[in-house]
Amino acid sequence: MTILTFSEWQQFSAGFPQAHVLQQAAWGELKAAFGWRVIRVRVGGCGAQVLFRRFAPGLTMAYLPKGPLGDDCDALWAEVHRICRQHGAFFLKVEPDAWAEGEREWPGFVPAAAIQPRRTVVVSLRGSEADWLERMKPKTRYNIRLAERKGVTVRETEDVQTFHALMQVTGKRDGFGVHSLAYYQRAYDLFVRQGQAALLQAEFDGRPLAALMVFYVGQRAWYLYGASNDEERNRMPTYLLQWEAMRWAAARGCLEYDLWGVPDVDEAELEAGFTQHSDGLWGVYRFKRGFGGEVRRAAQAWNYIYQPLVYRLYGWYAQRMGRAV
Repeated sequence: MTILTFSEWQQFSAGFPQAHVLQQAAWGELKAAFGWRVIRVRVGGCGAQVLFRRFAPGLTMAYLPKGPLGDDCDALWAEVHRICRQHGAFFLKVEPDAWAEGEREWPGFVPAAAIQPRRTVVVSLRGSEADWLERMKPKTRYNIRLAERKGVTVRETEDVQTFHALMQVTGKRDGFGVHSLAYYQRAYDLFVRQGQAALLQAEFDGRPLAALMVFYVGQRAWYLYGASNDEERNRMPTYLLQWEAMRWAAARGCLEYDLWGVPDVDEAELEAGFTQHSDGLWGVYRFKRGFGGEVRRAAQAWNYIYQPLVYRLYGWYAQRMGRAV
């Protein structure tokens, strides 16, 4: 068993070119700057980047997002459990990097609620740009071209402060939580500066209208953060912004673009309900469905319980607070 440093984990995870962005060393550093402790453990050909957050004196919650890396990881799990106990974890939450149709049972774990969105829309970047457009809804194709005709432009920017201001407008308008300016700046510094992400901004007449951060690893890209203000919405800047993010990802060899988060109901219900709902993720589904992607559902999340009594008390507390466990 080996505990790896940042650079050692970078080298190890490079052997998994399709590893999820949440298992990148930079993601661990991002979370470590905002209240988490990151421990990266390797046993043979398997590894896991595990995050720990203090819950109470002497108690932590452990979280393994979109991992582990590798196959046949029984020996790794023994070490992960040892480290979790050593650091006071009363449970470990694991969200595998797999789709629901390929999920399997996890011996010793119990089914749990996910932290990351379980259902998403994944857009294929295979073929030409004309092929992408052909797969889109007609209205989305129209809005991309409309934005271009109406003078919207998209460029890469370093202006994280403007991005954060746009996020605050979006969060207030749509009821989403927004990270601090320092959080987005740290994400920018960690990912953009090493070429794994870009901050794209849509503008009209030099004024910012919308922006997003797109991340990529190997042949996968993710739209994790995006925002827009309430100005010039008739120019459809967000449509051109997504189009340019897709082009940015494809230029780096990506074959899919994950739009990251829609309501967790089956596609038939999504299609039946998006015209009646606009709250929360329903509003973004209306937008995301137009890009011609496939609705996918992530595999089940799992919890491994180390201290059953504390875990039950936490479940009671979480239920009272309206949170899932």
